[in-house]
Amino acid sequence: MRTAVVIILFLISRSGLAQDNNVLSFNEYLGYVKKYHPIAKQAELTIGLGQANLMKARGAFDPKIEADYDKKNFKGSEYYDKLNATFKVPTWFGLEFKAGFEQNEGVFLNPEANVPTDGLYNAGISLDAFGILINDRVATLKKAKLFREQTKADRDILVNEILFEASNAYLTWLRTYNETKIYESFLSNAETRFQGIKSSVLAGDKASIDSVEAKIVVQDRALNLEQAKVRYMKASLELSNFLWLNDNIPVELQPNVVPNTMIVDEIDETLSIEGAVFEQFEIEDHPKIRSLNFKLQRLEVERRLKVRNLLPKLDVEYNFLTESADRLNTFQTENYKGGITFRFPLFLRKERGDLKLAKFKIRDTDFEILSTELAIKNKTSAIYQEISSLERQNTLIVDMVSNYETMLRAEERKFSFGESSLFLINSRELKLIDMKLKQVGTMNKYFMAKVALFNSLAINPENL
Repeated sequence: MRTAVVIILFLISRSGLAQDNNVLSFNEYLGYVKKYHPIAKQAELTIGLGQANLMKARGAFDPKIEADYDKKNFKGSEYYDKLNATFKVPTWFGLEFKAGFEQNEGVFLNPEANVPTDGLYNAGISLDAFGILINDRVATLKKAKLFREQTKADRDILVNEILFEASNAYLTWLRTYNETKIYESFLSNAETRFQGIKSSVLAGDKASIDSVEAKIVVQDRALNLEQAKVRYMKASLELSNFLWLNDNIPVELQPNVVPNTMIVDEIDETLSIEGAVFEQFEIEDHPKIRSLNFKLQRLEVERRLKVRNLLPKLDVEYNFLTESADRLNTFQTENYKGGITFRFPLFLRKERGDLKLAKFKIRDTDFEILSTELAIKNKTSAIYQEISSLERQNTLIVDMVSNYETMLRAEERKFSFGESSLFLINSRELKLIDMKLKQVGTMNKYFMAKVALFNSLAINPENL
């Protein structure tokens, strides 16, 4: 069972906040996730899986040495003593080169196994006549190569998914941090106002009820701040789920580590979506579509193999024979061993059934590609439109916050002249708090839309 360790992260932000050594930038955070998170490491295993599968398929073309030795003695008689050694070299087009040595002796030896005393050498070929273009070995190797390329696309999808989840956790952490800072700021304002009104009440300039009202506002702001701190604490713990160090050591985020509040300056570059426009989006380059296309090509290889299996099985073998393998001129055409094997099922029900299944799988994958392409295009288009809308919303909200601040300052000035009331100030301030929280929430939606675009495009950033 892993032991969680508590460490303090002193990280240098790359976004212009290098002077604050406890800022965890978005770029560095995702860099740690991609490099050390177990799921990100697990995604890299898919590449090794593809390589191992390809190595296994290539093994079908490895040269082979085979040796059979049988001996039988019974009641003092040597029934037989047989040795048969063969060296085989498979090739791409169903052709196999063979060389061998045979030595047999014994009282009850089968006459066809009689060979010269010093043994008999052979060299020749065997051929699968209808497997020249494709056969089991060739099909397996082609599918393994396609599977290797497919695993690269699948790896990108898996890495993108974990970075997407980690990015959402960071943005939630950032939002709750900003909300906490808003409540801290307005709590400080309420406490300052309360102290001023309290002094005025003691001096007889204000009614004591104003002091009570100011105190209630302080308590309300303090309550809101505590609730915000709880949300921030939960978001910090959620973020910690994605922080790991080398050797599979989980990290618990410390309270003095804070997010980069200027994330707008780095989010596009970090997610590799800088300058991305919908008109330039090529659906064929999407990792999910590439993965499905590689799958389709593998199924097409399988279909070709099933078509080949409808043909008869015709194996041809021919071997030269000689007693002296060290002299090539002893291999003569009149000394040979050969044969032909022919097999053909009468009804071909198994073969025809396999071919139909292969065709159904291809059609199923074709439909999956079409539906996936449409879903990705529509989702990406919707996200682009959402980002544009949120940009306009953020511009409006910035102006609204500025106007609410102007109104609050004016109300405070009127209050200082005795022309307003504490109730009106609190009302203006509540409106400003709500608008600042809405500003934080809308900006958070904007960032999350950027992350959703990153996920929709299934980008695996190379800069992390």
